[in-house]
Amino acid sequence: MVTFEKIHDAARVLDGIVRHTELIPSTMIDGCRLYLKPENLQYTGSFKLRGAAYKIATLSDEEKARGVVACSAGNHAQGVARSAQRFGIKSVICMPDTAPLMKIDATKSYGAEVCLVPGVYDDAHDKAVELQHEQGYTFVHPFDDDNIIAGQGTIGIEIMSQLQDADAIVCAIGGGGLISGVAIAAKYINPKVKIYGVQAERAASMFTAVKSGRIVRLPSVNTFADGIAVKEAGENTYRYVSQYVDDVVTVSDDEIACAILAMIEKHKIVAEGAGAAPVAAVMCGRIPCEGKKVVCVVSGGNIDVGILSKVIERGLVGAGRTHTVRIDLPDRPGQLNKVSSIIAECGGNILQVHHDRGTNGHDIAGCGLQIKMETRNFDQIERIDTSLRDAGYLITDTK
Repeated sequence: MVTFEKIHDAARVLDGIVRHTELIPSTMIDGCRLYLKPENLQYTGSFKLRGAAYKIATLSDEEKARGVVACSAGNHAQGVARSAQRFGIKSVICMPDTAPLMKIDATKSYGAEVCLVPGVYDDAHDKAVELQHEQGYTFVHPFDDDNIIAGQGTIGIEIMSQLQDADAIVCAIGGGGLISGVAIAAKYINPKVKIYGVQAERAASMFTAVKSGRIVRLPSVNTFADGIAVKEAGENTYRYVSQYVDDVVTVSDDEIACAILAMIEKHKIVAEGAGAAPVAAVMCGRIPCEGKKVVCVVSGGNIDVGILSKVIERGLVGAGRTHTVRIDLPDRPGQLNKVSSIIAECGGNILQVHHDRGTNGHDIAGCGLQIKMETRNFDQIERIDTSLRDAGYLITDTK
């Protein structure tokens, strides 16, 4: 069992190894006093260093001599690799071949041997267990291990020392190691503090387990938040979540994208999908926050640059900041000018125009016009679409 005393010992061991990240007050959300715990600024860009470093620090000399093996979508991989490098031991990391390239390269940069496995995290886990038995490595589990959970729990101690009267702490859940440790520590210090977990709705293994009262293995997971794309909750973490966590909710990928965009704009903070999930839950009203002091743990910032550009685009659409409209109209001079004038009068800023005169489906004397524009919000989008329809234009598609 993980106790507060064990988490306190982890804090002692990790002093000087991990960064104590300071809370950032945020004005992103009206109605509550929101704080961000920026573990995306942790060494290796993720909270995972805490658990990995404590686990490896507690290994026997014999275990260190044999080396370690781990499985991860990227953040635990980097934490284990850096910690192994610090203690001068061999590390082999099994990663799903869908892991972002930057996480793979970063793991290798710490001296780890990377084994790419087709599939998702759970497939990498199976390969790591296979190597453990074949080579005699010590397996460093990413979440379902008491020393790992204790290391992650040091975040809870830090939060409660930085904001003693916090009303709620919100954490993303993949396997559940982070929220288990944070909940145990925070509720020991203040039993009244509420702990909420957040999962991607298409990777809701812990959510499903809590609601059904038993661990359920999902047939598949599908989310760009690769850090929490876990098919099955851990046995230990399920028990801790059931005992200490007040509620588990889900958010969509589009809602996570909006949260990433909001943090970039408001705080110049880059979070990966898992790191933004708690903020998404608060932004979308999944968690009761009115009048409360709420801390969101931004668990990591290791997002692939290619994915980030797509996420920003989705976030802009989801926030009503960009709008694409497709119109069927007569193929006559001056039509583009009239449409552009209507959009300009409503305050929209045209970004792209595609004029299609030859595609089947249009009248012989007609054409298609697709316009992507920059907008302020959904109210402005509605004004633009209404003005175009009032002018007699047929809108065939929007996004």
